[in-house]
Amino acid sequence: MKIVDVEFIHLDVPFTPHTNQHMQYWLPHWRISQICKITTDTGLVGWGETLPNYTWAKVPPGVEEQLIGRHPADVMWQDQLGAGVQMALFDLMGKAVGAPVYKLLGSKVRDWCPISWWAMDMPPQDWAIQCAEAVRQGYMSSKLKARTWFDLHAALQAVFDVVPPQFILDLDFNATLDNAANAVRFLSTLEQYEQVAMFESPIPQEDVAGNVQIRKRIDRPVAMHYGSPPIMTALAHDVCDGFVVGQGATANRRQALLLEQANKPFWLQMVGTGVTTTWAAHCGAVYMQAKWPAITCMNIYESQLITEPIQIRGGFMRVPEGPGLGIEIDMELLERYRVDYDFIPLPRHVYRYVRPNGEVTYYKGDKQKLHRTYPDDAQPVCEPGATLDVVADDGSADFAEIFDAVEDGRTVVRRVEPVAA
Repeated sequence: MKIVDVEFIHLDVPFTPHTNQHMQYWLPHWRISQICKITTDTGLVGWGETLPNYTWAKVPPGVEEQLIGRHPADVMWQDQLGAGVQMALFDLMGKAVGAPVYKLLGSKVRDWCPISWWAMDMPPQDWAIQCAEAVRQGYMSSKLKARTWFDLHAALQAVFDVVPPQFILDLDFNATLDNAANAVRFLSTLEQYEQVAMFESPIPQEDVAGNVQIRKRIDRPVAMHYGSPPIMTALAHDVCDGFVVGQGATANRRQALLLEQANKPFWLQMVGTGVTTTWAAHCGAVYMQAKWPAITCMNIYESQLITEPIQIRGGFMRVPEGPGLGIEIDMELLERYRVDYDFIPLPRHVYRYVRPNGEVTYYKGDKQKLHRTYPDDAQPVCEPGATLDVVADDGSADFAEIFDAVEDGRTVVRRVEPVAA
């Protein structure tokens, strides 16, 4: 069996309407999915997916030359070929031998893999909408992007009003709490909520001493991305309770085996549609410590791209037993979403941070930079009543003045605005 054709298809997969209200201003390029189709001389076809604007490994230019004429088994463990290519190669080999992908990855330890809903930072009422929908779809947990410019207590209360008491929340701060002093003080106020299960990356992960302090003083598990600080440093100093793992098949296997020896749980984080989510289930089936709910963000898309959508039951998804990935690509959807571009730029906007006293700060419309700009400004940590809104370009002179000011080498515009009655 030899590879005779490699095809890449770019799709623009819409976000769900409610998700899009927020994601269009932060990560609109996550709508781009690159589907990989690999065909062999036996007629077998393998499918995979890469999110080129997020994934751990983009498909490198000229990868076709590395694949044509090769047997899939010769190259399927090469992580550097990219996420979608590797998935497609494993899909091919599973079909060739009549076995599900998990049997190629290792020994099965579970039939059902835990999986979590995902949502970016949003005002309280929008988090509530997201989590209520998560419950309706069978999820029992959500990983939420917690940010210090929102009143998180108000946001959590809004969620608790619409979910059952068994529904849990994992809060990902992406280091926006900035330092151990901020983190210990604020996170301790969240310990009153039994449904708050875990904190991810509350401060910069390379701050070993600070993370050790947080672990000693906060009564909730702390998760950190594998690799920062170096894993042996992380384990030696016991900086966290578990990890986020999400690389290629070879790297994942290596990391999973080490964490099994260290008795450290982890969640698999592999963002994509139903194609990537299925791959994550096969991985989760064989990694003993993949006990925390996987994060694939499948819920943000209006379609899973497969003919039989994945059903979530009690926060778990069933590991497919069919050959290869065990899924069929929906060809009609591939044609519907097919595009000739691979990036979606941000629309013109600014962020408006409002404090209860009427003090308003406008920030440049780039939330990735805001993750550092806001704490560097020494702004309050989750001040009661505070909120952050998107101000879209409405063509007005007022917007143009603010936009030009924050774009012209300055990071913020501050002014006092009337407090709403």
